[in-house]
Amino acid sequence: MKEKNEIESKLMIYYDEPFWVGVFEELDGGKLSVCRTVFGAEPTDAAVYDFILRHYYHLRFSAPVKTEVRQKADNPKRRQRNARKQLEKAGIGTKSQQALQKQYEENKMERKQKSREQKEAEKQRQFELKQKKRKEKRRGH
Repeated sequence: MKEKNEIESKLMIYYDEPFWVGVFEELDGGKLSVCRTVFGAEPTDAAVYDFILRHYYHLRFSAPVKTEVRQKADNPKRRQRNARKQLEKAGIGTKSQQALQKQYEENKMERKQKSREQKEAEKQRQFELKQKKRKEKRRGH
């Protein structure tokens, strides 16, 4: 039985032409968070381990998505079979894809908001500059 504060992490690496991509999944009490990172060339085991040690805490995970936690079988043969299936399986899981898409949409909304604020600030600055010019013209200088 798992403790309350235990977090399960998983890394899947796959080839998404032309780059190797890693998907980190974090399962914390029925809530799934996902982060996608691009490795570029095929990473070695040592490079992946080094990346995890150096950059894991700087990764930006998606907002948690509620998911059901399945009870794992303790049978070692079944665990081995499941591990083999996961290695053969290409791509990322549906829940992971949904979480990544949600994170992408949130980032998109943030960018739109910043862009809108910058446009408004620039418009206001131009307006004030125009007003200043009009006042100087009226003075007769």
